[in-house]
Amino acid sequence: MNTTSAADPINRDRRRLFGIAAATFAATHLGGIAIADAQEDQKRPAAGGHSQSQRSFRAIRQIKAGLLNVGYAEEGPDDGPAVILLHGWPYDIHSYVDAASILVEAGYRVVVPFLRGYGTTRFLSDEAVRNGQQAAIAADIIAFMDALGIQKATIGGYDWGARTANIIAAIWPDRCNAMVSVSGYLIGSQEANRAPLPPQAELQWWYQYYFATARGREGYSKYTDDFAKLIWRLASPHWNFAEETFVRSAKSFQNPDHVAIVIDNYRWRLGLSEGERRYDELENVLAKAPVIHVPTITMEGDANGAPHPDPTAYAKKFTGKYEHRLITGGVGHNLPQEAPEAFAKAVIDVDRF
Repeated sequence: MNTTSAADPINRDRRRLFGIAAATFAATHLGGIAIADAQEDQKRPAAGGHSQSQRSFRAIRQIKAGLLNVGYAEEGPDDGPAVILLHGWPYDIHSYVDAASILVEAGYRVVVPFLRGYGTTRFLSDEAVRNGQQAAIAADIIAFMDALGIQKATIGGYDWGARTANIIAAIWPDRCNAMVSVSGYLIGSQEANRAPLPPQAELQWWYQYYFATARGREGYSKYTDDFAKLIWRLASPHWNFAEETFVRSAKSFQNPDHVAIVIDNYRWRLGLSEGERRYDELENVLAKAPVIHVPTITMEGDANGAPHPDPTAYAKKFTGKYEHRLITGGVGHNLPQEAPEAFAKAVIDVDRF
């Protein structure tokens, strides 16, 4: 899930909500930028019952791209406007299976890759560093776009996927038509993450500190599915997902590199993993928190139990056409899967900005 630096205030109501969940399961203009608080009440069965779609993507394709052989789903017309959707941890491409269907009906070519360490994505070399740093994941997606011949796309994401979308929009704006980013601006740096947060905020990052230990790595390796299911419940306390829904995504965690990538991702954020020198130049740019000029819609669920910044903390990071939407009705961290209609609508709307 997403890292918040000391400069990103965490909403107290969200903090309180996460604390309650943890206890249960563990025992119109702002600074010149229009902020549309779109109170879209999602009266969807997925939030309150077990009637969410159980469909899967029709086929998983493979393509060599950069350091990886990337597994991905692709649906929609070959000549449709390209949309790339990026998942987070501990989730997978099925977060987008329903939103993708809506976008395909609207005429889009929708491409959803497994990130490194998930599903059928594999490293081409056994000697490659199993590196989870933010720059590496963003570079993977640029290589993936190159391999597919996609020069430019609308990019959407949440959690790790939102951070990756942010990086692409900031560093490679010529590859990004527009962006939908759940929880806003998530580009971070090791330097910013060295600053301590208030104790209650630090509590939300318990798993990050757990992963910093040998016990944590062993524990995640041994109890991967149990760990992921706990995070799903804590991060989306009102999402009554079906067991079949979880199992469908949990298959992606059987990737042989999954544990290594997840552990390295969180250790890198704490400065406990150095990353690779090949990404130093990119990380130096990202450490300056570059602004994003491409048209953007940021989104947040009203019941997100995971750490996330308040929208007012990042509004000025978006200097192009910009809108923020709050999705109500008990929507948690995995917004694209919990509220697929709202997410798909944001993709369509931002493409028309």
